[in-house]
Amino acid sequence: MNEDIRKKVQEIKRSFRLMMDGATAASMRNKGLNYKLNWGATLGRLREMADEIGPNYSLAIELWKEDIRECKILATMLMPPKEMLPEVVDIWMEQTTTVEIAEQAAFNLYQHLDYASDKAFQWLSSPNELVQICGYHVLSRLFMKKYEPRERDINEFIDQALAALQSDNVVLQKAAMQSMTHFANLGLVYERMAKSAIRLIKLDFLG
Repeated sequence: MNEDIRKKVQEIKRSFRLMMDGATAASMRNKGLNYKLNWGATLGRLREMADEIGPNYSLAIELWKEDIRECKILATMLMPPKEMLPEVVDIWMEQTTTVEIAEQAAFNLYQHLDYASDKAFQWLSSPNELVQICGYHVLSRLFMKKYEPRERDINEFIDQALAALQSDNVVLQKAAMQSMTHFANLGLVYERMAKSAIRLIKLDFLG
């Protein structure tokens, strides 16, 4: 890490103390969102900080290394999608330990990658449920932007989503359900495929 980046990381970490919200941090702990350090800063404040700093690959890389909630979320906001290599994405995904970070990474960064769909479909078949959840969130955002998957990916998506909807993990179920709903909203053909698949497991959330 060069000296300028090191100083910037330290400055950012100090600034989190001014954003500290003990009630928010306590609420997160009660919901099972455990971090080594959590200042309880709101996402809005972190977004304002990210907008002020601007995209910065080196800073994002160093912030991600910090085992601090705010550092990791800010890293996902600062990382320029065009500069993030697939192998770096893999490392970040392996180091993701909470649903909140998975969701923030999907929303702030992963959905904007040129290879977002490839990663998302890959993640759906992961044995790690947190990785699957991230994959469904990325696909939800892509479907909302009218991304139409290839036929082989459609079959994979539906098979994996049905399995997720029948899992014991409520967060995974919800992520898969949202993704399937956005898939159905792509058009009549997609809606029919989704409804037909859902009927196989006797669910009817699509109406």
